[in-house]
Amino acid sequence: MKQIDEGAIRTEVRGAVLEMTIDRPRKRNAFTPTMFGALGEAYSRLERDPALRVGLVRAEGEHFSAGIDLPLMAEHRAAGRPYVPLNLIDPTAIRAPFRTKPVVFAMRGVCFTIAIELMLGADIVVAASDCRFAHMEVRRGVMPGCGGTYRLLERVGWGNAMRLLLTGDEFDAREAHRLGLVQRLTEPGEEVEAARALCDRIADQAPQSVAAIMANCRTALGDAWTRAATEATAENNRLFLTEDAAEGRRAVAEKREPIFTGR
Repeated sequence: MKQIDEGAIRTEVRGAVLEMTIDRPRKRNAFTPTMFGALGEAYSRLERDPALRVGLVRAEGEHFSAGIDLPLMAEHRAAGRPYVPLNLIDPTAIRAPFRTKPVVFAMRGVCFTIAIELMLGADIVVAASDCRFAHMEVRRGVMPGCGGTYRLLERVGWGNAMRLLLTGDEFDAREAHRLGLVQRLTEPGEEVEAARALCDRIADQAPQSVAAIMANCRTALGDAWTRAATEATAENNRLFLTEDAAEGRRAVAEKREPIFTGR
């Protein structure tokens, strides 16, 4: 029987920085239940350990993540189970408990669906110029369920959010930088070192000041998104069971464009 590659999240401590590496390069780092749980564990470790001040998320291989592994995540989605256990910090930051320590992302290559939602749940993003982004859920008969709607709207405004969410079209690193989704661009292969330098700079600051600034900024944004988060979860559970969503999954497996009927 062929063994399934469930992937992993590797962790390494560098001074006061916890590096978290997404490790499933043979599948372009597509997320599995194992990987979601392990990333939640890593975020929770960052939050609990007083010696750690900043988190850095990167990926093994040429691509950050192609999204979620649809076949392996199907049971979770059909049952409406959370991707990350509720006792752990959610890396997409759509529910409590919320982290109080900053997280920086270093991204390259393909960054689709959940990659964007994880990025939107972080604080600062460094991206290589070869990044390709896409919120392609609408092309699968579902919708972003981990903050991709309201977080994108918050960052880029209504028109830009609708352009990206309602078409599922790809956009490049330069466009992501222009929209404010990415804070720094680098050449491919230089994104990790640039992110490390930024993490080290933040780690040198007063930890209580960093936490207070983040908390105050979160207060300024308000909590209207919490209702959107609840509704998005329920609506995505409904969409997953539609004929169009099943057609979307078949189209992915058969490497063709889906034919949607509205059912």
